[in-house]
This record gives sequence, C-alpha cells and structure tokens, in this order.
Amino acid sequence: MAAKENGPKQEERQRTVIAGPTNPMVTPLLSDLYQFTMAYAYWKAGKHNERAVFDLYFRKNPFGGEYTVFAGLEECIRLIANFKFTDEEIAFIKTSLPKTCEDGFYNYLRGIDCSDVEVYAVPEGSVVFPKVVQLLETSLLNLINYASLVATNAARHRFVAGKSKLLLEFGLRRAQGPDGGIGASRYSYLGGFDATSNVEAGRLFGIPLRGTHSHAFVSSFMSPDEILDKSLPSRDGSSTCEDFVSLVQTWLNKIKWSQLLHGIFGETNQSELAAFTSYALAFPNNFLALVDTYDVMRSGIPNFCAVALALNDLGYKAAGIRLDSGDLAYLSCETRKFFHSIEKEFGVQDFGKMNITASNDLNEETLDSLNKEGHEIDAFGIGTYLVTCYAQAALGCVFKLVEINNQPRIKLSEDVSKVSIPCKKRCYRLYGKEGYPLVDIMMGENEPPPKVLHLLAIFLLISLWMII
Repeated sequence: MAAKENGPKQEERQRTVIAGPTNPMVTPLLSDLYQFTMAYAYWKAGKHNERAVFDLYFRKNPFGGEYTVFAGLEECIRLIANFKFTDEEIAFIKTSLPKTCEDGFYNYLRGIDCSDVEVYAVPEGSVVFPKVVQLLETSLLNLINYASLVATNAARHRFVAGKSKLLLEFGLRRAQGPDGGIGASRYSYLGGFDATSNVEAGRLFGIPLRGTHSHAFVSSFMSPDEILDKSLPSRDGSSTCEDFVSLVQTWLNKIKWSQLLHGIFGETNQSELAAFTSYALAFPNNFLALVDTYDVMRSGIPNFCAVALALNDLGYKAAGIRLDSGDLAYLSCETRKFFHSIEKEFGVQDFGKMNITASNDLNEETLDSLNKEGHEIDAFGIGTYLVTCYAQAALGCVFKLVEINNQPRIKLSEDVSKVSIPCKKRCYRLYGKEGYPLVDIMMGENEPPPKVLHLLAIFLLISLWMII
C-alpha cells in the first residue's frame, strides 16, 4: 500500500506545456484584495520565501447527502501552470494598494510564478468526504467550489434516475450567466450526465450534444400547405418519395381507423402535423418530436406516429418523442401503450421501444416520485435545478494554513467544526477484497501507510462510536 505520486514525473513536468485556463477571466487577479494586502505584508516582513502548506477542503457534504464529487482540478492546474502577472495587471494592483507600498514589492510580483508550487489531490471526479481534499493556492477556491457542487448534484440525479436512463443537461438558459452555463455543462457531464444542449460546451470539452426543437417551432406552422419541398429520398438512396406530406396523411388515416386505436383520437392539429413533417424532412435520421404543444394523446402522439411510420416506409427510424408538461408518469405510460399498439397493428419491429424523453423543471424529488409512481420514460432533460444547484447555493470550501517551515499550524474556534487539522497530510482509501472502498484515512505525511491491523482498529473505533 505504498504511496504513489499522481501525474507525470518531474522531468516530464518540465517538458509538458499546459494550456491556460479555459475561461480567459481566470487570471492571477481572480482573487480577493486581501490576498494582495497579505502578500505585501509577508514580503515586508521577509516571510515571502517561507515554505507553507494549505488545505483546501469542505466541512459538510452538500444537499444533506453522504458524499461529494471532487471537480475543478484541471482548471486549477491550468491556472498554476500559467500563473504570471502581466505589466498591466501589476499596474492595476499598484493603483489598488496604498501608495505607501514599496516599488520593490511590485518588482517581486513580476518575477512570481508557480514553478515551486506542489499540488496533492485525489483524481478529479473522485468521491470525497469532508476535510479530505488537499490542495495549495488560495485562488483555487473559486475553481473548486461550484465545480464540485454541480458535479455532486449531477451524481445525485444519476443515482435517483438509475444507470439505464439517459440524462441530458438542458440548463444553459437558466444558468447564472455564460460562465455558470459552461461550467454546469462540463461538470454535470463529469458527474454522470450523458449529454448537453450547450453547443459551446460541446465544442470546448467534447461533450455529446442533444437537442431537437421547441414549442415555437411547432406553433410557427399553420398547415401542411406551407411545406414547399415535399420530396424525401429513401435511406438507401434507391428511390425518392415525391410527396412525403401525402404519405404522412395516409398513415395518419390508417392509425385513426386501425382496429386497436380506433376511437382514441379524432382530428389532430394539422399545424402540428405540418411542423413534425417539416422537421422530419430536415432530419429524417434524427426525428424526435416535442408532442405537448396542443394535446399529447389526441394530437401529438398520433401525429408523431404518422410521421414515424412514413419515415419507416423509406428505411428511416424515428428517434422518439419529448414530453415537457402534464402528468409525465401517466402520459409516458399511455404513450408506451400507443407505441405497442402501432407495433402490433402494423408489424413495425421495435416501435413499442420508441424513446420517450421527459423534461419540465425536473429535480431529484420529481425523479424519485416518478420512480415510485411508475413510468415509461427513457431519458430526462434536466435544467434549472441541476445547474443552479437550487437545493444548496454553495459547497463552502475553505482554505487553511496547516504547516509553515515544517511546523504544524492550527486554527482554533469555539465552533468545533471550524477547528483545522494541522500538518501536511496524505489520504488513503482502503478497499476490501471484493474491490469496494471501505474507509478513507487521513494521516500525517511522515506516518507509515496504513496496514491491515490499522484497519481493524479503525473499524473497532467506528463501531464503538456508533454504539455511543
């Protein structure tokens, strides 16, 4: 159980060129003013070259939960690797500090980089617990707090939804500005989501993109007569349907008078049908329709099925539907029954397995409620409650000095939760023989790694504590 160093060896680090922070606003000035006032006081007292160790950690798991997903490490490394004040930044600092500050301090800032900074951390994306994450450099708090909070929020949604469901992050329009939107997409993906609607996040981080159309697209059509180009080649290119609109209408009539579906619906909304048909002509391989603009079961679903069956005639397979309002559990179950009836009536293989996506201000509680009620939803589009971390505004990471010049330092407080743990540390995660993690142990840097006897003693102490 020997300790191993994460990341590249020293000689590799010297050769590696690390790109700067993704966000151009992440500069050495992304800090509180008191960092610079303290820096001057350290310099003035001749303490600026002393070796210090800081812990970056949080005191309590968010959302009333039992774990946190650690995120933001890559951006911290990018900042540290490229930490260098420009002349313009130093000039601004000079105008922000008292005029009594000596020029020698600003010359000192010009020569500062982070080449001597060492970062010890668990891998990004790891599950961590209070007071365990260990990092250096004060400005990193901003990069860790929200990233870990939203990644944890995403992981909690994944846990409730289950492994088999597709989770889509739809939060850009509700996020706290462009930075919040980009960060939410990135760290939701790290926390277990499958894709995002955020195109810029897809470009920057290689996250899969998902998206179809809105209610505005559906309501923008008046009738099928608006569709000018009605032709659609078959999927294999062997033929062309010259009037796809008429083919859709034919299928709608077949569905309406079919034995299994007769009487379920009457006349559907023709403007909605026009919108679906137009969208299918534009994206025959990726046709997924938003079906709740007017009436889900009496219009949206029949119209979708007519278009999907017309596409099937030409060798295409529709992607599914999205529900964005109403009783999602009930509507998903009724929709699934409708799809199964189509498969049975017309012999279209796997039509009953058509994908059903649901959105509409979903969160942990609504996912749990849907599971208990019973539903047929395959994918969830989650936005506001995910990206804003509505249930908890901040993680509350702190940054405390724990050692200077090899001397442990401690912060005392009448509030026991705010007492810091002194000295430089190593953290170990111990696993059982089945490969599952059992316990995390934090020890002093110079203490020997934990062994089996230590583990037994720890379990005894935990058992005694639980009894007490």
